[in-house]
Amino acid sequence: MSAWVEFLRLIHVVGACVLLGTGVGIAFFMLMAHRTRSPAIIAHVANSVVVADMLFTATAVVVQPISGALLAHFTGWGLSTPWILLSIALYVLTGLLWLPVVLIQLRIRNLAREAVAKGTPLDKQYERLFRTWFLLGWPAFASVLAIIWLMVARPAF
Repeated sequence: MSAWVEFLRLIHVVGACVLLGTGVGIAFFMLMAHRTRSPAIIAHVANSVVVADMLFTATAVVVQPISGALLAHFTGWGLSTPWILLSIALYVLTGLLWLPVVLIQLRIRNLAREAVAKGTPLDKQYERLFRTWFLLGWPAFASVLAIIWLMVARPAF
């Protein structure tokens, strides 16, 4: 195998790790901040989460399809191979879930900042947004795990 293919494989695997790791880390810290019920802590953590999503997740979101398509090309796997097609479909699903999550994180951060500025507790809108954020995270997380399994197992359907 050429050094180029090995480099692409490394980039693709690291990108998958970044997507999974950042997602799990963000979920953990947002949940822990939420449990404090402190608008100041939630505002601070949500701001860090938004930055992490923009730096790490967004970068990996761009790199993954590029490295994946190049790997498929150089290793002779067609993009119409069933496990690759399923991976692509799950990737699109994950993206469709991630985009509203990012917007919700921004809104949560802003609501928490407003609560801090006014000296008030978080309101019902925050609670609804957090619940929605939490619920959207589960299928996104499951999809990323399924994609990683497909990359490793490359099952013949």
